Amino acid sequence: MDTSRTRHGGWRPGDPVGRRRFIELFNSQGLRLESGDLLGPITIAYESWGTLDAAGRNGVLLLHGFSGDSHAAGPIEPGHPTRGWWDGLIGPGRAIDTDRYFVVCPNVLGGCQGSTGPSSPAPDGRPWGSRFPALTIRDLVAAEVAFADHLGIPRWHTVIGGSMGGMRAMEWAIGHPERLERLVLLATTARCSAETMAFHHCQIRAILQDSKFLGGDYYGHPRGGPLDGLTLARTIARLTYGSEREISQRLATVDSDVTPQAMAAYLAAEAQAFVERFDANSYLVLTRAMSSHDVGRDRGGMAPALATIAARVRVVSISSDRLFPPQRQQELAQAIGNAVTYSTIDSHHGHDGFLLEQRQLEPILRQSLG
Repeated sequence: MDTSRTRHGGWRPGDPVGRRRFIELFNSQGLRLESGDLLGPITIAYESWGTLDAAGRNGVLLLHGFSGDSHAAGPIEPGHPTRGWWDGLIGPGRAIDTDRYFVVCPNVLGGCQGSTGPSSPAPDGRPWGSRFPALTIRDLVAAEVAFADHLGIPRWHTVIGGSMGGMRAMEWAIGHPERLERLVLLATTARCSAETMAFHHCQIRAILQDSKFLGGDYYGHPRGGPLDGLTLARTIARLTYGSEREISQRLATVDSDVTPQAMAAYLAAEAQAFVERFDANSYLVLTRAMSSHDVGRDRGGMAPALATIAARVRVVSISSDRLFPPQRQQELAQAIGNAVTYSTIDSHHGHDGFLLEQRQLEPILRQSLG
């Protein structure tokens, strides 16, 4: 096993590129963040499928969730330790038909799979580490708008986002209404609830209290990185992504109910797979961005902000989602108003149903893209 990858996972220059491509932005003048800080230059890693038409109007923007990346479709291969997270939905003749659409999935700013984040080299050549600035969801979208400009896409046919990706998709629709025609929001929320903030706080504390965190400057340190803290943070998060029924079905055997030992082994295996591909500092940056998410901030409140959305909207709930329960999506649909179609996917997979219930998602996405 590559022990350096175990200490602080994520993609780095020199690793297999896989299907990623890269765009550099803000080379001469950094991106002005909501905090007032400047961040640049910025690299955005992305993957794409299909061909952009002459008018640049057949683009479909996929915005991944917290633990996702640009590998939305494609096999396990060097550079991609897992299959694409929507592999069954993207391709010729599939729900997101790459014979019709130019499909693009960027890795989020602040992430750790090729886009600029805390583990990336700063202008002085050293990893950003503790020097990496705080980001908001609106900052992430500002980078994505510049990315779309670079690709020559003035207006997306559809923007699709689940979970954290849905937060970004809403900001696209509210902050840049002229840039998209359709919007699909899955298992997401217009603002984080107090309970979700509490879950996030516990995950953040788990990482910060690891003695190997070293204030965020653990890259290359002989003690390694905050593996234990990141493992615990992911374990807490995993319990919010699933459902009681889902976890019980995974672990119960024909002869017995779930045992504490089986549960511990399951959670450890889930966390280990995640830690090997994710960076603790990126975990902190993106979790804090989600906690601060509120589409109504400085816009007169949530309902007035959502009411400005002009796109045709599909809102999708997962029946067993306990991270962002269906009530949250119902609030979205009611506030957005007339041009909304609301759907519920019946699933025992909890929040992760927006990734796993691809058979139910298939007709929803076909209808939404039109």
